[in-house]
Amino acid sequence: MCPSKTQTVVSGHVISHHDMDGSDAASSIIKHSLCVSAYLLLIYLNVVLIVDSADNTTVPYPSQTYGLLGSALLYILRFLPLLPLLFCIFNFLGIVCINTFPAKPKLQYSPLVCSFVCFRVVTRGQYRTLILDNVEKNIGTCGRVGLKNFMFEVVTDQTLNLPSMERVREVVVPADFRPKNGSLFKARALQYCLEPGVDTLGDEDWIVHLDEETLLTEDAVVGIVNFISTGSRHQFGQGVVTYSKVRIVNWLTTLAESVRVGFDLGVIRFTLKVLHKPVFGWKGSFVVAKAAAERSISFDHGPEASVAEDCFFAMVAFARGFSFDFVEGEMLEQSAFTIPDYLRQRQRWAQGIFLTACSSKIPLPHRLGPILMSATALTAPFTALNVPLAVVCPVPVWPAVNAAFAFISSTLLFLFILGTVKSFSPKRYGLWRCGLLVLVTVLTSVVILLLEMVAILFAILTPYKKEFFVVQKERPAETDHV
Repeated sequence: MCPSKTQTVVSGHVISHHDMDGSDAASSIIKHSLCVSAYLLLIYLNVVLIVDSADNTTVPYPSQTYGLLGSALLYILRFLPLLPLLFCIFNFLGIVCINTFPAKPKLQYSPLVCSFVCFRVVTRGQYRTLILDNVEKNIGTCGRVGLKNFMFEVVTDQTLNLPSMERVREVVVPADFRPKNGSLFKARALQYCLEPGVDTLGDEDWIVHLDEETLLTEDAVVGIVNFISTGSRHQFGQGVVTYSKVRIVNWLTTLAESVRVGFDLGVIRFTLKVLHKPVFGWKGSFVVAKAAAERSISFDHGPEASVAEDCFFAMVAFARGFSFDFVEGEMLEQSAFTIPDYLRQRQRWAQGIFLTACSSKIPLPHRLGPILMSATALTAPFTALNVPLAVVCPVPVWPAVNAAFAFISSTLLFLFILGTVKSFSPKRYGLWRCGLLVLVTVLTSVVILLLEMVAILFAILTPYKKEFFVVQKERPAETDHV
């Protein structure tokens, strides 16, 4: 019998506890209140600035000044920035309605009696030292939490010859393995793990997908134990990944990842925790999946599903009625080391999400999120033209439209700010240094958005190729950052 949710069994002893003590609860509420207040203030100031500064009387009759075609094009460009409105609304709800500074997760169930967990790492086999070091660290993290029923499975295209360890299984994908539907790259390796004779997991076991560089935290392991011990209500889950707490090789790309942390806390958390559906997809790591559910969906959906296999998998699961939830805790990863790597990574994501959005294998209602994301990304370079055109060729629009523009821009900026705040701890960096990092993030957000647009242009101008770019993940003589 499992202990109650307010008890933890460790080494045979039952320890009673509450979800959080009074001081933790008060601190959490205060931080969240300050976060929401700052967000709402930013929206208000931006609305006032944009709406009040909009000059709707300069050109009262655009068709007479610019012609019918010219005015039509100008209005199309002016309304393109509204495409991410729904995405920003979901981020708003996630940030405002769910505590952005929750107390550390505490074990609600015994880690000694939870279901079997397979931590699965897929690699091409290029970074043996990195993988071995991280597996050893992650095993130690699981041990400190008290998890006993688990293993790490390293799935590789090239033999790594990892040393024999009790909880580690190396799975080499044969070079001649061809999935029935032609899946490629990481999807091919993930599908190989599900093949009869290779798959050793039972239906009630769980899989946690990690990238090569992913490091577990004790909070993440606690969150995973709590998630999988709640029964079979939800078959899939995902949590937050941060990119600044292991090593920082490139400060610009690390700060650029702040917006992804913001997405985790906003849209991902709201859609998974409240709606229990991956409306806009999810990431490929910190994925928690019930083995039977993953096996029934599979990763073998063809070449077009192999570029952003994580997004495609989520949409197929969504369409088939599986349930999702949010997992507490965070895992640690690294950002791309170089700007070219960053651009090629984003280019692949843009192409993969576009292929998901266009796939007839997913019912249209269940790929509206990727369609909206692709439309936003593909039109981003044209959206940017609004900045000079609003000055050179102004056209009158309703105040509500300008207010929506202000809300969208405020939300995107705040996602950068929130991601930076959550990524850099004042205990480690100091309050003033953290404040400086937030300021730098705001100042560089324009540069980061320009890089995203360059990557999108590469995705548009470069034909889809059957290749899968993997960013550099290991450097000689790396040292922990201070």
